Amino acid sequence: MPPRISLALAIHNHQPVGNFGWVIAEVFERAYAPLLEALERHRSVHVALHYSGPLLDWLRAERPDFVDRLRAIVARGQVEILGGGYYEPVLASLPERDRVGQLRRMAEEIELTFGRRPRGAWLAERVWEPSLPTSLVAGGYDWTILDDAHFRSASIPEDRIWGAHTTEDQGDLLTLLGTDQDLRRLIPFGEVDEVIAHLRANATLDGSRVGVMGDDGEKFGAWPTTWEHCWGEGRWVERFLDALEANADWLTTVIPSAWLADHPPTGRAYVPTGSYAEMGEWSLPPDEARAFAAAVRRAEEDGRPERRWLRGGFWRNFQVKYREINDLHKQMLRVSARVEAMPAGPARDRARDHLYRGQSNDCYWHGLFGGIYLGHMRLATYAHLIAAEDLADGTDRTRPRGELIDVDLDGIDEALLVSSGQTVAVDIADGAAIASWDVRAVRHALTAIVGRHPEAAHETLRTQAEAGPDDGSAGTIGSAASIHDLVRVKEAGLAGQLRHDPYERRSALVRVLAPSTTAAGWADGSAAELGDFVGGAFEVAAIDDTGLRVTRDGRIDRPAGPVPVRVAKSLTLAGDRRSPRLELQVTVENRGDASAAARLGVEWNLMMLGGGANPAAWYEADGTRSAHDSSGTLAGVTTIGQGNDDVGLALETNVSPAADAWWTPIETISSSESGVERSYQGSALLLSWMVELGAGERREFRIRHTVTTARDWALEEAATAVGDPERAEA
Repeated sequence: MPPRISLALAIHNHQPVGNFGWVIAEVFERAYAPLLEALERHRSVHVALHYSGPLLDWLRAERPDFVDRLRAIVARGQVEILGGGYYEPVLASLPERDRVGQLRRMAEEIELTFGRRPRGAWLAERVWEPSLPTSLVAGGYDWTILDDAHFRSASIPEDRIWGAHTTEDQGDLLTLLGTDQDLRRLIPFGEVDEVIAHLRANATLDGSRVGVMGDDGEKFGAWPTTWEHCWGEGRWVERFLDALEANADWLTTVIPSAWLADHPPTGRAYVPTGSYAEMGEWSLPPDEARAFAAAVRRAEEDGRPERRWLRGGFWRNFQVKYREINDLHKQMLRVSARVEAMPAGPARDRARDHLYRGQSNDCYWHGLFGGIYLGHMRLATYAHLIAAEDLADGTDRTRPRGELIDVDLDGIDEALLVSSGQTVAVDIADGAAIASWDVRAVRHALTAIVGRHPEAAHETLRTQAEAGPDDGSAGTIGSAASIHDLVRVKEAGLAGQLRHDPYERRSALVRVLAPSTTAAGWADGSAAELGDFVGGAFEVAAIDDTGLRVTRDGRIDRPAGPVPVRVAKSLTLAGDRRSPRLELQVTVENRGDASAAARLGVEWNLMMLGGGANPAAWYEADGTRSAHDSSGTLAGVTTIGQGNDDVGLALETNVSPAADAWWTPIETISSSESGVERSYQGSALLLSWMVELGAGERREFRIRHTVTTARDWALEEAATAVGDPERAEA
């Protein structure tokens, strides 16, 4: 009898919460539907399939016939459906109650849809921490899949990765399978004969090994260049399935649970924290990421044995690398605690569903994929967290409150101001800046901006620009390539547009700029800051249920020496649920004996989903509307508006005394699966005054924002829940 081996294919399919329906439909046609059709043609090929909750919801609503066909091949034992966290959260980032809740919900939905409760769990982004066995077992799962890199970090020999291992946490036993990196790279980017040869080389006479290939289903047609390769002229998938059937005498395709039932574990493993190899690189700071990538490349080229221990960074460090990710994560934790404290009932069920949707992993990290830089998905994630917190407040919605609380868990208190219509967090230690401003009725995170961060890919852009013209062309490897190997630039001249912000993109920032500063210099970040109020720590003078007052004794720099200046900010919440107001008074007092001249401004960085000249998102100044991703200037402004008609939000800003208004889009340059791209993240608005502040002189500036909302989502959902569609429509 020839050497034999089993092959367990585990295909993970996912669409993020908040993704556009047309995008999902396109991926469905290019990847999900062709794969199911191929499996229907090759009934002897067994695979495991995973569909995340957001994608499963879409399939049931938009492609129910696909779900029926999938149910049929599950019933005949050809396919095993994998579970996991329902909304594809990184489990390690969640409180234990939410880990288990997400896992159980997925198991229940799969059993309801396909008639079989899943035994295996797909681990989002394969982010592993040693405490996860307890969560997975409590969620009802027996096994999960990790990368071979996880096993190498646990000092498991290479030849034993082709089998199952047990691990445990607090006595809860879990089985681990390892997905082979060579199989992930060869399928579908190598030749079919290479895949077969690789499996044959690892076959044994007793047939006890299993090769696991667990990877994204989107690479079978939806990634750039892959449709023609997989389903078009290349016909890679069809040729591969033909080859599996032709070699069935020694190569058996299996569903993982069936294989595990017949094969005992080959050992015990205690796996340290980790993810797939690329994630370890992406979670590092840019300079270290480049150094790490170079070290890995050298180790691979030289065949060095230490390559197996090079793991890069730790997934949770995305919360250090990006302040915006930490803000999102900590808001999620705060909301989770609020929902947990709710009394049992329909309101808590709705709140928990919104919370779970707000835990979808995609915006809690950034790598090759857009992650936190994808504005529409970031705002959708925030919208669900705002909805959950609003429901948790319940009858307390109308009672304003102000408190000092460590919002971002950095050990320093922030101010949290809450009213029926808005929630505002102020980072007192960092410029007394508004860190978040949520409008409750329309569930919109006004300040959910991502700043212009340095990225490892930026150095590649600069290198390309130095090597030759940046013509926007794409480089590929062979007829098809993994997105991890593609080098694509989606727009010519991106290297020349690289900008990095020297401060956090928050709001109500007091800017003290040189009198000669131009709008262009402010927009590109080159304007010199003469004060120390943008990132300086303020002190709390007063906080109550309607607002906050803070002060800072700082300075204004000038050639003859600095002038001591006190800045006081008074922030007041007013208005009602549908028309909340945010009022800011800034007082600047020269406490020295010399005068100081400057352009004094207050900067607001606001997100209106205005990318691509979206006609629904706008500025309105001097009676004229312009796109929210446009630039403009206007002198003597007392009123300026902005908003998004699709969101149902309009913001009118009144200024006293009249100010110069400068506005410009905040655009980042980052990687996505289709290439390096420029993305709108929001818009910066500077309201400023030319000030000559004499010795002992004091000046006051007032800004009042009035929000108008076109709907109240909470009322509409409540009406729908009690079966009153007329009230919901109203």
